[in-house]
Amino acid sequence: MIEEICIDDADKVRMLIDPTSTYARAAAAAMGRAMDDAIITAATGTAKTGKAGATSTAIGSGQQIAHGSADLTLAKLLSAKKILDNGSVDPSIKRYIVVAPAQIEALLGVTQVTSSDFASVKALVQGDIDTFMGFKFITSTRLSVASNIRKCFAWAEDGIKLAVGKDVVAKIDERSDKSYSTQVFYSATFGATRMEEAKVVEISCDESA
Repeated sequence: MIEEICIDDADKVRMLIDPTSTYARAAAAAMGRAMDDAIITAATGTAKTGKAGATSTAIGSGQQIAHGSADLTLAKLLSAKKILDNGSVDPSIKRYIVVAPAQIEALLGVTQVTSSDFASVKALVQGDIDTFMGFKFITSTRLSVASNIRKCFAWAEDGIKLAVGKDVVAKIDERSDKSYSTQVFYSATFGATRMEEAKVVEISCDESA
C-alpha cells in the first residue's frame, strides 16, 4: 500500500519531522486502516491455503450465521460461540468479534430491561466494558455492507493472521515537477488470511430489521 501527500507550506513542512504531527498521524492512521481492510477481506473472503498457499478456500457454510432478517442478537452471539466450541477451539484462546455501530445499538434494543444481560450490554454501548459473552468487541465502520446486510465476524485470536512483508517506510522529498513542494511518502507490504477455518465465524446482520 502506498500513500503520498504533497505539501507546499514551508511552516507545515517543518512539522513533518515531528512524529506526533498531524501529517504523521494521518499517514499512520491511513496505513492502519489499510491493514484493517486486509484483515476484514481475509476473514470472510477466499483464503489461500495449503503448503504452498495455492489452494483457494471459501469460508464454509458451517462457519456462517445467516442474517435471518435480524440485526445482531444474543442468539447469534450464542451461535457463534457454539460454532467455535464445536470446532474444538481452546476456550483459553482469546475470542474477538468485530461489528459496526448499528450492531451495538441493536443488541441493546433486543435485550429486555429485566434481562440480566441488559446491564452488560448497556455498559458495552457506553464503552464501560468491551467484552460480552466471551467475545471482546471491536467496532468498525469498514465492514462490508450490501442491501443492508452487514458482514460481521468473530474469531479466535490465532484464527486470522496479518503478515507484514515489508514494514512501513516513510520518506520526505521535494518534487521538482510539483514546484518543489514536499512529498510525504508512506509504503508497506502486508497481507492477511484465515489460518484455521474452525476459528472464524461469519455473522450476517440485517441493519434494516
